Amino acid sequence: MKTTAIDINEQLTETAFTGQSVVFDQIYSGNTIISYKRERVRAHVLPYLAPGSTILELNSGTGEDALFFAQKGHKVHATDISPGMQQQLVQKVKQAGLENRVSNELCSFTNLNQLGNNGPFDLIFSNFAGLNCTGELDKVLTSFNDLLKPGGLITLVVLPKFCLWETLLIFKGKFRTAFRRFFSSKGRSAHVDGVYFKCWYYNPSYIIKRLKGEFDLLSIEGLCTIVPPSYIEGFAEKHPTAYQSLTAKENRLKSRWPWKFIGDYYIISMKKK
Repeated sequence: MKTTAIDINEQLTETAFTGQSVVFDQIYSGNTIISYKRERVRAHVLPYLAPGSTILELNSGTGEDALFFAQKGHKVHATDISPGMQQQLVQKVKQAGLENRVSNELCSFTNLNQLGNNGPFDLIFSNFAGLNCTGELDKVLTSFNDLLKPGGLITLVVLPKFCLWETLLIFKGKFRTAFRRFFSSKGRSAHVDGVYFKCWYYNPSYIIKRLKGEFDLLSIEGLCTIVPPSYIEGFAEKHPTAYQSLTAKENRLKSRWPWKFIGDYYIISMKKK
């Protein structure tokens, strides 16, 4: 079988995140803004979940969200392309005694038709832009319908093509970063621990258009529209009063135009018809 550019990019992505898996939680667990982002995403998802829901998680990483939902009484099938991430997840699940609520499977979200556990599920969940690591998001979205129960949900956290905070970096002379999302149709270079791979940016309209006819839109929220992105290190700690003020404003405006479209991420939820 011929190896494609997409296959190569997946291999590089897997290598990058497997390499980082053993230190991933150590690097990010103490970041105040990452904690804020997780709380926002979870607060978005929980009202949609009935007690004892079944969740298919894509790009589950080390299992932080899988453990959270399992502790809330839900069952999670956590998938990832990275063996290292899966290994960390399994260790954490065992330590928490949640083996009866969290299962796992090594699988790319571009090959969901090959899942050993194919549901059907109540929710398909993908956090923190894992889906931006493929140029075949249309293929991923097409597979959702068959994996969900009637009335099932999807909640995806995705990087859009415009981020207000990132664009403002033009005033610091960081032109390449300020405009990197605008010219990303063929993918933009990203790297983790020296391993380079491509990522793509997708607006909510891309997802809505491709799921039209099978899914109804429930809600869209902007994430890190007013609150700075987490890569602006130390902002919350250095400027606690400003951080609290920005958090309050974002929580109030998160679902309004234009704020829901111009964040570092957006959270989108849709319901299967």
